Amino acid sequence: MAVCARLCGVGPARGCRRRGAAREQRRGGAGDSEPDTDTDPEEAGGGGGGGGGDEEEEAAERIEGGRPASHPAEAGPAGRAPLSLLELPPELLVQIFGSLPGTDLPSLARVCTTFRRILRTDTIWRRRCREEYGVCENLRKLEITGVSCRDVYAKRINPRVKSGRFMKILPDYEHMEYRDVYTCLLHRYRHILGLWQPDIGPYGGLLNVVVDGLFIIGWMYLPPHDPHVDDPMRFKPLFRIHLMERKCATVECMYGHKGPHNGHIQIVKKDEFSTKCNQTDHHRMSGGRQEEFRTWLREEWGRTLEDIFHEHMQELILMKFIYTSQYDNCLTYRRIYLPPSSPDDLIKPGLFKGTYGSHGLEIVMLSFHGKKAKGTKITGDPNIPAGQQTVEIDLAHPLQLPDVENLRDFSELSRIVLEIQEQVRREEQEQEQRQEEEEAASQPAAKPLGGEGAEGEETAAGAEGTTQDKAPASQPFVLPMGVISRNEDYPRTCRICFYGTGLIAGHGFTSPERTPGVFVLFDDDRFGFIWLELKSFSLYSRIKVSFQNAEAPSREAFDEMLKNIQSLAT
Repeated sequence: MAVCARLCGVGPARGCRRRGAAREQRRGGAGDSEPDTDTDPEEAGGGGGGGGGDEEEEAAERIEGGRPASHPAEAGPAGRAPLSLLELPPELLVQIFGSLPGTDLPSLARVCTTFRRILRTDTIWRRRCREEYGVCENLRKLEITGVSCRDVYAKRINPRVKSGRFMKILPDYEHMEYRDVYTCLLHRYRHILGLWQPDIGPYGGLLNVVVDGLFIIGWMYLPPHDPHVDDPMRFKPLFRIHLMERKCATVECMYGHKGPHNGHIQIVKKDEFSTKCNQTDHHRMSGGRQEEFRTWLREEWGRTLEDIFHEHMQELILMKFIYTSQYDNCLTYRRIYLPPSSPDDLIKPGLFKGTYGSHGLEIVMLSFHGKKAKGTKITGDPNIPAGQQTVEIDLAHPLQLPDVENLRDFSELSRIVLEIQEQVRREEQEQEQRQEEEEAASQPAAKPLGGEGAEGEETAAGAEGTTQDKAPASQPFVLPMGVISRNEDYPRTCRICFYGTGLIAGHGFTSPERTPGVFVLFDDDRFGFIWLELKSFSLYSRIKVSFQNAEAPSREAFDEMLKNIQSLAT
């Protein structure tokens, strides 16, 4: 800001040659460049400040926030380059200011009243809305561009509902400004944009908060109906925020079947916020809890209770409805990140939907950590809750499947896996013994340990890469006899297999233990896991959604996030 002050001829630099030259030309016009000491960040480009009158304000609006063109400060002597920002044409200043981050504009507005007046230009704020948040809608030409205010207000509420019962008083976009959209909506709620996991006991969830036109909308993503793992994700709005009036953002709850209603959002702390519904009667249905359950069952499972013959599955479904319905008025969300990727990764990490027996489809995050790959539950169940590490793949121990005929024999596959399990146990014991010996040695001698460990990882990674290079592009695959799969339409060829472990537990996450299994990579977007002890097979398919504001700022931040959600689940 001090640099701006010297350039425009104000501030403490009294001996500045630029100021001296500019003062000669702006004699008598000092009132337009006096320092502004207002410190309110939302006043950037706002009312108040010196100079003017109605005629000057109208002229300033005609040139997008500048002074009348006849002002002597705007024209320098012929053939001389401007020595001050105030000597530049207002149109050029608008372009310059529009290229600055929106968070810097309040400081710029405090330099002088001229800058403050130029920052009233809505073109500047429209550019910041577009470049920082992707807002492309034109507040002044919604009807001309073929998008009505009604469509913008009601967009994507519920495409199956054709009636106009969701329509309320429409926002008065005609009298709104992009500065209001930026300061009172986008900038104010920027901290809730991204991916979040709701705290719904063991069930979890996946919420993506995005800027959608002139709204901020929280979309809850749901897996497809069991067992169609390759189908696209389903989604529904949980809340939305928009400007109903200038300088006043409105939060609306979208839960239930009676349309938007009054809600509240509170940012609890960094990477955590909560929502509250102020009109929970909108969540109730006229037919009572039975109608609500039948409607929920059709949306959640795509079927009726009579279609589900398995008694244990009926109990799990009813338990989930009773539990989740307790959270329809208040929810807390914690931020999650997409896993960072590396060129050495087996496949691109990310989010997958997988089959989990009677629990239906669940969302799992696949991430790579050196010679290990981990699958962390984003949604869970009463046995293995959300946040727990459901599978772990040992990339240092590839597994060669037998031929198709022998693969059908479960005992043959079990023998191969148990042999590798014993090998892994011996290697871990040897590693622990070496570590104890190194710890007993002197401190300087402990330094090569990190190098040896890193070298070991590189060796394992190299061995893994060599194994992948030697492995055929694809090999036949079939599930052994007796292994249960919810989806019989699994791929019949695979690229490579690895030894891994899966987490199993009793109801309520009692007696958890890791049991051996087989990780099967089918292609870039699908993998499977054979649970030996359960004689069960889970098929996973990539979630092909471009989630916004979901990248981790660093590897350390992602690892810390994984620890946090796992500790909460425990």
